[in-house]
Amino acid sequence: MTAQMRPSMAVCPGCVAAPEGPVEAVPQEARLALSLPQIHCQACISGVERVLNAQPGVQSARVNLTLKRAMIEADPDLKATDLIPVLEANGFEAHELDLAALSDTNSDRQGRELLMRLAVAFFASMNVMLLSISVWSGASDATRDMFHWISAAIAFPAVIFAGQPFFKSAWTALRVGRLNMDVPIVLALVLALVTSLWETMLSGKHAYFDAALTLTFFLLAGRYLDFRTRAVARSAAEELAALEVPRAIRLEAGQEVEVAVSDLRIGDLILVRPGGRMPIDGEVAKGQSELDRSLLTGETLPIFAEAGHQVSAGEVNLTGPLVIRAEAVGEDTSLHRMTDLVAIAESGRSRYTSLADSAAKLYAPGVHILSALAFLGWYLYTFDIRMALNIAAAVLIITCPCALGLAVPAVTTAASGRLFKRGMLIKHATALERLAEVDTVVFDKTGTLTTGTPQLENLEDFTRRDLEIAFALAEGSAHPLSKALCAAAREAGLQPAEVTDLREHPGFGTEGRYKGRTVRLGRASWLGAKQGSQTAAWLETGTGEAQAFYFADNLRPGAAEAVAALHDAGKEVLLISGDAMGAVEELAARLEIRKWVAEALPEDKSQRIARLAEEGRKVLMVGDGLNDTAALASAHVSISPASALDAARVASDIVLLGQDLSPIAEACTVAQKAIKRIRENFRIATLYNVIAVPLAIAGLATPLIAALAMSTSSITVSLNALRLR
Repeated sequence: MTAQMRPSMAVCPGCVAAPEGPVEAVPQEARLALSLPQIHCQACISGVERVLNAQPGVQSARVNLTLKRAMIEADPDLKATDLIPVLEANGFEAHELDLAALSDTNSDRQGRELLMRLAVAFFASMNVMLLSISVWSGASDATRDMFHWISAAIAFPAVIFAGQPFFKSAWTALRVGRLNMDVPIVLALVLALVTSLWETMLSGKHAYFDAALTLTFFLLAGRYLDFRTRAVARSAAEELAALEVPRAIRLEAGQEVEVAVSDLRIGDLILVRPGGRMPIDGEVAKGQSELDRSLLTGETLPIFAEAGHQVSAGEVNLTGPLVIRAEAVGEDTSLHRMTDLVAIAESGRSRYTSLADSAAKLYAPGVHILSALAFLGWYLYTFDIRMALNIAAAVLIITCPCALGLAVPAVTTAASGRLFKRGMLIKHATALERLAEVDTVVFDKTGTLTTGTPQLENLEDFTRRDLEIAFALAEGSAHPLSKALCAAAREAGLQPAEVTDLREHPGFGTEGRYKGRTVRLGRASWLGAKQGSQTAAWLETGTGEAQAFYFADNLRPGAAEAVAALHDAGKEVLLISGDAMGAVEELAARLEIRKWVAEALPEDKSQRIARLAEEGRKVLMVGDGLNDTAALASAHVSISPASALDAARVASDIVLLGQDLSPIAEACTVAQKAIKRIRENFRIATLYNVIAVPLAIAGLATPLIAALAMSTSSITVSLNALRLR
């Protein structure tokens, strides 16, 4: 924010520098970060920023929709935990992020640099092309030499600046004794500039300055297209690490002391208030509450926790304060182990060899051998090193992989555009290539095939009075079933009854007084009812037996269609979930998924996918929770909904922007068509080389022919890629 200018009286610099009285310390602002996994539109951005900016102590709040993150400048005494309940009360799910664990991403800077280099190459090539037209039109002697010198003055700094991505990449490859696609590119650029300068110094007729710049421009265009397809990719392991709670409340001689999580030791007693996330693994020493484990295990319903119960880092405490005795801290916690699993899985997936890299392994040595043979042959034939060098440069330029450099990114961009219109964002450069190979699809349950939020099914079974009592009791609880009951009551136009003495019994339910009698809403065991197999909350009004509110987890839109389409395409579909046996079995039967696994831990999911890979399967994993991140990263290719937690979403290769799952089957089809187009582009590039190389070796490839040939091949490849749209 820029400071406002205001007029002031002229004074001497010394008076300005020396303060008139004691200097007051200026309080430093705190910088907070919140993950907002559910935001999806401009209205969400405005809503979150409005809520945050209205809070006392918040100086400014900005929301990044791409990262689904809010960055907040606030007073030093304001904590992220003060803002999370406010956001959740306004309907926005929020999680604290540790800024120390988030490294600054430089993808925006890289994109701007590529675009700037592309602009420089384009501007320089157009200017040199104008000068070259004069030479091609017949300019000779001193006029031709002057145009060549001006072209050299433009081309050398432009290529040196714009071609840096290729120079760095080629040097990196050569330094470890291997070849990549950028090695022949750099050799062609250097040879074109050097031979052209030599020809200019000797008043030669031909110079390749225009060809070198045109080549740089087309290849930078391909590089920028490639960059755009994966600009949103970030490290999932980094996001997981950022979700670890940065601070904790330690009990020291009965006093609450806020300390950094890194300072915690085994045996410490840690207080976790309702709404707080567990900072360590340990055992409940005191208190009763319910824990939300859905992000870690996929379990739909909260679990009851009391003294002696084991808890894991990352679980959310819902209803009552708990004192936890630390048993695993820092790198030994379950959440940190999950982070390690993701990092290992990501490194394994990075070993995939793209089609472009495979082509480079054959192409690079072939081009070098051809150029060397052309130089040797012409030198032995004419003993004219100048002519031999010019022809070798022509071979390198005319065979340089403009078409190959555009073959993959042009198709990827076209396919990404088509899928984006269907609500899918391709993040990883090789995601389409890997998606085309998929023969097995693994789905998570909660939040993926289902919405992950319970919905009341039997509202009509209750009288209006009972519903209003239940509404009043549910408003006093943060339990997911209570929230679902409140939502259903509001939608039905009900108002809460006048229930007094409202209090929550952590882990059991809510109790109050209505017209002189006790009313309760909560667990079956607390109300003396018999719990069935279906998810339920029980209501006791003091006038009869307790009645059950039944809840179900709804299917996501398009879930049934996606599974059916994948079956029709000949792919095997599996359901692997951390949820309970009954819930998983019921969903599998509903969607006609024959193979399913329930109560799977995060390690189980990634290990099962690893075993499928060992059997030669190409697995597509679709999931949304923290418990899915390792599986998403270890799968051959992965998809997560935009509503997934940041860590799961960034571990995936493709993000499903909407609620509808039906585009998943279409994405597989589009990916197969994309690979077909890429291979067609490789064949076009090969055919072009078959025609162009003999011309170059025969010494017939003038700079004009080289520039036209490169442009024609590049445009042909791009037009073929556009057929995918």
